[in-house]
Amino acid sequence: MVNIRVFEPALCCNTGVCGEDVDQALVNFSADLDYVKQQGVDITRHNLANDPTAFVENPAVMSFLQAAGSEGLPLVLVDDVTVLTGSYPTREMLARYAGLGTPTLRPRFSLATVGGASCCGGGGC
Repeated sequence: MVNIRVFEPALCCNTGVCGEDVDQALVNFSADLDYVKQQGVDITRHNLANDPTAFVENPAVMSFLQAAGSEGLPLVLVDDVTVLTGSYPTREMLARYAGLGTPTLRPRFSLATVGGASCCGGGGC
């Protein structure tokens, strides 16, 4: 099976689903990442603020950062090959990268759905 690595910009917490101004793309990506993990896919995400060593230890990521800077993140690698930069992959893209069949639909979650809760308890990080 392939390995998928997602290198993200500095976020307030590991998922970025925290604070008062949560990006819906991060909510969707977190759900999609959980879906592919449940399918047995080897996928990890690395947050520049919490896991800078992962960025430094990967030559492809270091080259990318030198050329594009952190503004170019997120960076998605599949078996150490860059497949996407500057945006988060969809569930369909993750399934294709992993060689899975057509994925099941994602439940629609938003801050309104979960009552505005976040990993930081609704406060700032």
